[in-house]
Amino acid sequence: MNLAAILLALLGAFSTFYLAKHHRLDAIRASAILSIVAYLILLPTEFNAELYSSIFFGGSFIGMSAPKRFGIYTLFSSSIIFAVMFENLIPYFNNFGGALGVSAFLSVCICQVAIILGAPRSKKHH
Repeated sequence: MNLAAILLALLGAFSTFYLAKHHRLDAIRASAILSIVAYLILLPTEFNAELYSSIFFGGSFIGMSAPKRFGIYTLFSSSIIFAVMFENLIPYFNNFGGALGVSAFLSVCICQVAIILGAPRSKKHH
């Protein structure tokens, strides 16, 4: 597991979560703005900008669903699950998009099912 992938997924989720929640942007605009900025920052580096900006974008998917469903602990857990699943699903898809969407969807679903089954939940602050 690549530590950079985990950190980027966490950064994407938390930054989208807080930008959408505190700056009166909707979650879609927050995700789009932050993903473009992440790509532009990663472009001149030695990292694979397409791969790592996709991981950030997938993390922002989690941040988009989190303000209404999750608190910060569940957001954190879902981001970690996403990073692990994304890395393991890439070989089964032709492009990043399929693994990206499936990983983000499943990570949010896993955390939602865990909450329904009684997993501890962080308190939401309004």
